[in-house]
Amino acid sequence: ILSLKPVPTGWIPSVFQTMVPTGYTKLQEERGLAMADLGPKPDGNGYRPDPPHLEVRRHSDRVARTSVSLSDGGDVRYSETEPMLPEGTLSGEEGDDEEKEEEESQRPPTRNMPKESPLAMALQIVVPFLLAGFGTVSAGMVLDIVQHWDAFKYITEIFILVPALLGLKGNLEMTLASRLSTAVNVGKMDSPIEKWNLIIGNLALKQVQATVVGFLAAVAAVVLGWIPEGKFQMSHAVLLCSASVATAFIASMLQGFIMVGVIVGSKKTGINPDNVATPIAASFGDLITLAILAWISQGLYNCLDSHPYASSLVCAFFLSLTPVWMVISSKHPASRTLLYSGWEPVITAMVISSIGGLILDKTVSDPNLAGIVVYTPVINGIGGNLVAIQSSRISTHLHFHSAPGEVPEEAKGCYYPCRTFCGTGANHRSAQVLLLLVLPGHLIFLYTIHLMKSGHTTLTPIFMTVYLAAALLQVFLLLCIADWMVYSMWRSGKDPDSFSIPYLTALGDLLGTALLALSFQFLWYIGDQDSDVGD
Repeated sequence: ILSLKPVPTGWIPSVFQTMVPTGYTKLQEERGLAMADLGPKPDGNGYRPDPPHLEVRRHSDRVARTSVSLSDGGDVRYSETEPMLPEGTLSGEEGDDEEKEEEESQRPPTRNMPKESPLAMALQIVVPFLLAGFGTVSAGMVLDIVQHWDAFKYITEIFILVPALLGLKGNLEMTLASRLSTAVNVGKMDSPIEKWNLIIGNLALKQVQATVVGFLAAVAAVVLGWIPEGKFQMSHAVLLCSASVATAFIASMLQGFIMVGVIVGSKKTGINPDNVATPIAASFGDLITLAILAWISQGLYNCLDSHPYASSLVCAFFLSLTPVWMVISSKHPASRTLLYSGWEPVITAMVISSIGGLILDKTVSDPNLAGIVVYTPVINGIGGNLVAIQSSRISTHLHFHSAPGEVPEEAKGCYYPCRTFCGTGANHRSAQVLLLLVLPGHLIFLYTIHLMKSGHTTLTPIFMTVYLAAALLQVFLLLCIADWMVYSMWRSGKDPDSFSIPYLTALGDLLGTALLALSFQFLWYIGDQDSDVGD
């Protein structure tokens, strides 16, 4: 058994180790000692130890808290509020009654979450937050360049696809990160068998969702582009479907592998994955997705005349792989239920993001507002990253301290904004820290864009004031909505790890694009206009 104790070998691990709360490191060390104690210990009376698979199951129960299912107490079926493998169940295997009784007698009291100081929390969040921010800056600069390509100029519906496909990191990657982070924190990835069951099942589920959402996003782009203009070209519609499905499939697979590596690495180094997993999921997600979309769209556009069936073949190929991923994900308890019940938030979030894409499409079409393009991925990405951290932290807190359908006393009654930010609880402190990161973070990213001589807008004091006000309002609203939404979903018996983040990141895209469009309209009316900068 591998030890989970971090072993610094240089100055980089030492720096990261100072960012780890003492309680969290102690918790990981206790898990390592519990794993080491699992070896068989025969006595002089001829006692024969239990088989290894039973010992692994018993250890899993000793280090994990009891999850209360909405179903009958004796039923070990998977439920929505149990985002990981049920205890005592590996790949659908059920234990007998005697084993359950013995496991119940050995189960200790519920484990408390490790305490984090605001400084330790901020140090853990700020590095991946900056990485994610620079990733969105890079995506904005790429979008600023590719908007002049032929595919983007003559098939403007591609702009409607941009927020929906970039939003996949919130629909899929951040949701995966939140589920696996909760799994790590409640001790359900200590067993190698459980760990790989969770990883394989969730990755297969993510590929199914990416393919379907990519196809539906293209359909939404075609419809939203056709309604105001009244024009429809079949070749352009097929190209949109092919580019969207291929981009979603390839980007989701690449980011899924990165995400799994981040979760496993966080677990081994003792860093709380709730603080780092969701922003790192978005660090290069926007850049990768946008680059793949631009490359595939331009390539298929160049083939429209010489190879008119290329788009259809590409779309058919990726859609034909969907049944394979469905079969793989349906074999794992961790993803089987979500394969049937996890579509509502993903599809709804895609529709919300597509409305934001329509706003972007209409704004970009106005030459006077061309400068919005480079800033759209930045404001949308930063808002989504911060609210995903808060959602993941609240969800983990509920998994530790509350049974499904029950919420803490402070979360009962009507919602009011002070409930989110005023208080001394861990979730209040995290909301305060995340809101304080907005202004310095955006200032860094604005000056990065300025130094790279990108965009079409000069950084005047009035522009920076209006932009920062829009960004601050966006994150404030998102944190308030997250506080209300996560508790409401938990109260209704839904797992916030799977349901809240898609809605929140999609709302981040819509709010960010709408507030940014209003900001640029306001700047244009008051005379702060220089759209030729960067040409």
